[in-house]
This record gives sequence, structure tokens and C-alpha cells, in this order.
Amino acid sequence: MGVKITDTTLRDAHQSLMATRMRTEDFLPIAKEMDQVGFFSLEAWGGATFDSCIRFLNEDPWERLRTFKAHIAHTPLQMLLRGQNLVGYRHYADDVVEEFVRLAIKNGVGIFRIFDALNDIRNMTKAIQAAKKWGAHIQGTISYTVSPVHTIESFVQMGIDLEKAGCDSICIKDMAGLITPQAGSDLIRALKQKTRLPVDLHSHCTSGVAPLSYQAAVQAGVDVLDTAMGPFSGGTSQPPTESVVAALRGTAFDTGLDLERIARISEHFVPLREKYRPLFDPIAERPDINVFLHQIPGGMLSNLLSQLKEQKQAAKYPEVLKEIPRVRKDLGYPPLVTPTSQIVGTQAVLNVLLGKRYLRVTKEVKEYCLGYYGKTPAPIDPEIRKKIIGNETPIEGRPADSIAPQLEALRKEAESLGLLKKEEDLITYALYPNVAPKFLKGEIQPEAIPQTKPTAP
Repeated sequence: MGVKITDTTLRDAHQSLMATRMRTEDFLPIAKEMDQVGFFSLEAWGGATFDSCIRFLNEDPWERLRTFKAHIAHTPLQMLLRGQNLVGYRHYADDVVEEFVRLAIKNGVGIFRIFDALNDIRNMTKAIQAAKKWGAHIQGTISYTVSPVHTIESFVQMGIDLEKAGCDSICIKDMAGLITPQAGSDLIRALKQKTRLPVDLHSHCTSGVAPLSYQAAVQAGVDVLDTAMGPFSGGTSQPPTESVVAALRGTAFDTGLDLERIARISEHFVPLREKYRPLFDPIAERPDINVFLHQIPGGMLSNLLSQLKEQKQAAKYPEVLKEIPRVRKDLGYPPLVTPTSQIVGTQAVLNVLLGKRYLRVTKEVKEYCLGYYGKTPAPIDPEIRKKIIGNETPIEGRPADSIAPQLEALRKEAESLGLLKKEEDLITYALYPNVAPKFLKGEIQPEAIPQTKPTAP
């Protein structure tokens, strides 16, 4: 049985390399051709695409999804969903989650890759139930990380729990490129032994080991691999689609995909890479073995550096990289993925810039310590938690249980502002109440693409 391929060029590849700035118009000429390849799925929506569309591109994310669906009739469109956070950075009420999932399916999503930054399944169940109710494929996701408390056994138990929750497949989401060939092989074999679900491995080339880990995963029985078209692969993106297909050709694991067709598709993205070259972060383009030491995903690295440059403190960058693992340990070893990567990273920057740890804490760190984001993988350091929350009592239950329904109140607000022209506009407003009004009123100007700097002769 051959290995299946999920191509991420329409979503994660450009999110990882150039802050999710690709326009829909750039994809459309090649969409029908991509649909003919026979991919398991095309990851085309979710993650940061929603935010980027309304904040920077003046594109309606729902319209993007509908347009993709109109051009891609045979291949399931896949989205990345942050559990109870949906495509935002905080928990939303259950009624918002249900309506978002319903509309995503109505507009074209066929597969939901659902994850939670803390691997707290309670934060994934509402989205799983909603996707199940409307008949979509649910890919329950394990956020892969390395720490004293993250073991093969703990990840496998999560896989068993995801199967019980009604998921149709499991994704090992290795957002920082940390999974080694041996670790990947051991985890995939154990998941295949303990569950009946197909397993997908999603990794990034941040450390440079992903192609080796993919080969080991294939030998271990992985069902699906995530790849990206060559011009948007490597660095902090996925391994190249063409290379993986070519490597498996003629073996027992042959993908069965037409390499010549894939090569033609890849050619379409060559001029696009040049078009967007000024937006590529040099940090994101090269492998960096230091990720095994600090475990920071590539997109987070470039964000940290820009934060420090804004404060005219770029020289403190090495110090911040050392502080991040310390903050992560203090906070119970959360996997570093949206939104926990931002929570840990921003606090580490504050600790370094102020010269004293936890002298000032962000609102998000306080809420994290109060249990608003869910159950941490390990207990938070009790002294640090006391310093941050004082005598306040953390919540123990599912965080969303303490959020009252929001949709009707939001509908009244949005109507009073004259924002609702179609049903999707309410969800856009619910997710991004600060940015959405300007976007929905047509007041956002699309960000200009910087001109390519001439290369030195």
C-alpha cells in the first residue's frame, strides 16, 4: 500500500516561510492542476490564513475557501483548526465553535486537522463533535514536543483518546522539526499498534532532519506525509513534494503520483518565490540545529527577533533564546505552538528586557496560570504561579465551560455596526472583533509587496 501525500503549499508552506502573505490570485492558475494529482488532501485554509487575509491582504477568507472549492473538485480541502481557539488566539464559546465548523464545511472544508496547544483533548471535543455532526473527516492531532513529561506512552494514550473521541485519523504535528528518525519510528509503530486509525506525519525542515524522519516514518508504516512544492519547501516549511514522491517511486511505498505533473506544478511556484522574496525571513530559509536546544518553531524565531528590533534590543536575542526553555519549564512544558509559543516567547522577552524574571507578566501568562488555556502537561512551578496569580484560584474544568454563549450578543453588536452582509460575517466579527469592523466596512488597504532588492553582481 503506497504512502499518501498532503500538500501544504496553499497554507503552511507560505505561513512558515513568509508570514502567510500569498494572495489567492497566485494560487488559482494552478489549482485545477493540483486537484488532478491525486493528493490525499490539499491543506488550504486555517492556521494564520484567516487573520492574514483580513489584516493584510483585504481578502475575505471565506471567499478564498469558496474559490478554492470551485477550482478543486476532487481533492479534499483541509484546514488547521486550533481546537476551542478556532483560528484565533483565545478560547471562544461553544456556540461560536459550532457555527464556525458548520460554515467551514458549507464553504468547502472536507478535513479538519484539530489540535490543542497543550494537548488537552477537552479543548478539542466541541470542534470534533461539530465536524462529526456535519460529516467531515476529523484528523485528531498530537502536538509533538520533547520534554521530561512528553513520552511515547503519553502520546500514544492521547492517540487512543482521540480515537475514542471519534477521530478518523491521527496527525503527529511536529511544528518545530524536532522529531528524529528513531523517535518518529517508535511513535508511529506504537500508534499503529494501539489504534486502528491512519497516521499522518507533519514535520518542518527547521532542524534539517525531517527528510530522514520521513524515510523512517515510511518504514514504520506511516499512512500520510505532509510536503510542500519545492520552491516553498525546506527551511521552516515541509520537505519537498517532488523529492518525497521521487524517493518512494518504484518501492513498496510508491505514492502512485505523477512526478512529471508535480514538476510542472512546482514550476508555477518558482516566479512566486521571486515575487515574494523580500518577505522571506533569512532565519526561516536555512536549517538550524539549535532548534534541538531551544525548541522554538521558525516562525516564532523571526517574530522574537522583530520584537527585539522594535525595542532596539536585537543584541539581547541570544539571551532570550536561553530564557525561553526556562520559562517553558516554569510553565509546565507546554508545546511551543500557537498560542503557547507567543505566551512563552513574549514572557521570555519581558524577563530579559526588564532584567528580573516575572517582574511584569502579560495578561495571557496570568490567564494561562489560572487554567484558562487548559491543563498543562506538567504542573506549573508553584512559587512562580503564586507570584503571578497571588491568591486567585485556578479553574480545574474545561476552560470553555466557563464561557457563556456569545453569538447572539455578537450578532446584535455587528448589526448595530452595519457589518453583516452574509452569515459568515458574524463569525469573522466574533473571531476578530478589533480587525473585522474595518475589514467588513472595506476600510483595509491590501499591504504592498515590497520590491525585490537587486542581487549583488
